[in-house]
Amino acid sequence: MLLPLLASTALTFAWLWFFVRRDRHPEPAWLLARTFAWGMFAWLIAAAFEASLGRVLNSTLPLALLFVALLTAVIEEGSKLLAASTAITEASFDEPMDGLVYAVTAALGFALMENLTYSLGFGARAGTWHALVTTLAHALFSAPQGYALGGLHWRRGRRWVVQGALLSVMLHFAFNSILGNGAGWPMLLALGVVVALMVILASRYYLTFEAFARQHGDPRPESRRREPT
Repeated sequence: MLLPLLASTALTFAWLWFFVRRDRHPEPAWLLARTFAWGMFAWLIAAAFEASLGRVLNSTLPLALLFVALLTAVIEEGSKLLAASTAITEASFDEPMDGLVYAVTAALGFALMENLTYSLGFGARAGTWHALVTTLAHALFSAPQGYALGGLHWRRGRRWVVQGALLSVMLHFAFNSILGNGAGWPMLLALGVVVALMVILASRYYLTFEAFARQHGDPRPESRRREPT
């Protein structure tokens, strides 16, 4: 059991490194760690809400399954958004790319807690497959809301953030609904389309913010820049 847990943890931090390294102006390690921890705590909140659904989660009725998939997406993406939002009042949140960085960081903290508890509850093999599938998925789910948080630097309002959160919820809902409808080529094809859409959106968001960062240079005050040696 220890090896799968370590593998899940290593996979999470590998994806974290993959996304965070795209930031031209790296964020403080302490703030990334705090946001990651808030993401882990967000999973506890989401799990408590989902546990309160009781018998609805065990229903086999098609409409009930769709309702559960939607409600789960709303709860989990809302929890991750709150976790990411803990960073937006910090001085280090000083450019659009930071919205994506902190949203993905919170999402991966969420994913790590989910994967660890899944492994403990369902065994090492099930936990390993769960980690391989959902760790990246959670990061991609959160990309639209991260883009929306980054848009706050462009003086976008709350409506912009709500739209990003709704898109994250819809991607999560579509992903869960497809997985819940069993195997087969149609389902695999549909899942591939959803994953491709998430990758395209995340790539577009990163490229947009990278172009902005290149155009505007270092947005940080002189006191925060590293002095040459």
